[in-house]
Amino acid sequence: MQSILVIFIDGVGIGKEDYEYNPFFKYGFKAFSEIFGSIPSQENQVLNKNGAYIFPTDARLGVEGLPQSGTGQTSIFCGINASKYVGKHFGPYPYSTLIPVIKEKNLFAYYKNLGKKVFFANAYPKIFFDYINSGRSRLSVTSLSCTLSGLRLNTSTDVRKGKALTAEITNDRWNKKLGYRLRVIKPATAARRLIRIARQNTYTLFEYFLTDHLGHGRYEETAESLLKILDEFLFTLITELDNENMTLLVCSDHGNLEDLSVKTHTLNPSLTITSGKFARELFNEIKDISQIKQGITKYIK
Repeated sequence: MQSILVIFIDGVGIGKEDYEYNPFFKYGFKAFSEIFGSIPSQENQVLNKNGAYIFPTDARLGVEGLPQSGTGQTSIFCGINASKYVGKHFGPYPYSTLIPVIKEKNLFAYYKNLGKKVFFANAYPKIFFDYINSGRSRLSVTSLSCTLSGLRLNTSTDVRKGKALTAEITNDRWNKKLGYRLRVIKPATAARRLIRIARQNTYTLFEYFLTDHLGHGRYEETAESLLKILDEFLFTLITELDNENMTLLVCSDHGNLEDLSVKTHTLNPSLTITSGKFARELFNEIKDISQIKQGITKYIK
């Protein structure tokens, strides 16, 4: 069975070679430097080594203003130019008229309708389910795609059983901020767990949102440690992927983290990485974020 593992990383673009404000240069990032021999920048946007690719993907979609998460993520997971559809960039949650589009066109629904196995690897804490049960319903595109497709959202029990991941990868933040007593795992362990999960499905998605959080808040005290976790996680995914049967796609909805001189999103192209079976095909296929679904479904049947 061919499978695709999508890692959605919120708010990461390709920025300048800036050792003060671009954290990938400031702190280093071995998933770039050791695998590709360089860190992507505006001056060096396309990197290719050992069948893996880093390349820029347009997030502006021909619409004025700063790209936003609601329309950007809808464009990625539903294969439409959501910003043109609603006439503007909109976020962080999807515009109301996009919800029926998300229900019909998201990648979970697409593969489920083909009878394929799909999985959203993120787990949610009890506070999230309390929010939903209270009657409030402002959900991100990813969680909406999951629930509107009839998929169960994972809980802390799934994390304990090794069947899901917390959004911060290691479980440490859930313990410290939410009072859980989960076993703290290494990023490499989380990556291997995710590869094992993805082997069982045609389409698996994992979402990491702390990059956008760091970009908006410019949290110097946590930026380096969080990036090291993400770095080790991505490094392990790329280097230990089953390249004969799996394809890895790392994508983002807009720029942000790559320029910590501002607290807003940026106009930079979003970062995209492909590795594995159909890495080259996706590299050739994807030019803007609305083409990501089209590329995935063309090659992963």
